[in-house]
Amino acid sequence: MKISNIQNEIVEEFVIFDAWMDKYEYLIELGKSVPKISEENKKEENIIKGCQSKVWLHAEKQDGLVRFYADSDAIITKGIISLLIRIFSNQKPEDIINANTNFIDKIGLRQHLSPNRANGLNNMIKKIKFYAIAFSKSN
Repeated sequence: MKISNIQNEIVEEFVIFDAWMDKYEYLIELGKSVPKISEENKKEENIIKGCQSKVWLHAEKQDGLVRFYADSDAIITKGIISLLIRIFSNQKPEDIINANTNFIDKIGLRQHLSPNRANGLNNMIKKIKFYAIAFSKSN
């Protein structure tokens, strides 16, 4: 599925909820389904810098597509990274590099995060794009 279609699905899912507490609960629920990073990949180089909590992100390229795996020690953060993985995993590196992340503002996520969490969100996206750039240069 195209990145833009997945983003539209997410926007539609979040429109259902009126209150932000309900949206946070949904994020927490999404975090339970994040593709888990293996214990061996929970190493220092896979920690996303600048996040308030610990977030590990690992990527692999298989059959021309990038697959992401993650974990976090905070439930909201785990939900946020699971959204990003849902959008960007199993996509071509070039599509990840060129994708926008306007769904974040459409669902109102950025404005409901603390400055530290918003900074962490930006760093998660940068790390995802960094992996995509690295994989686009490899065969």
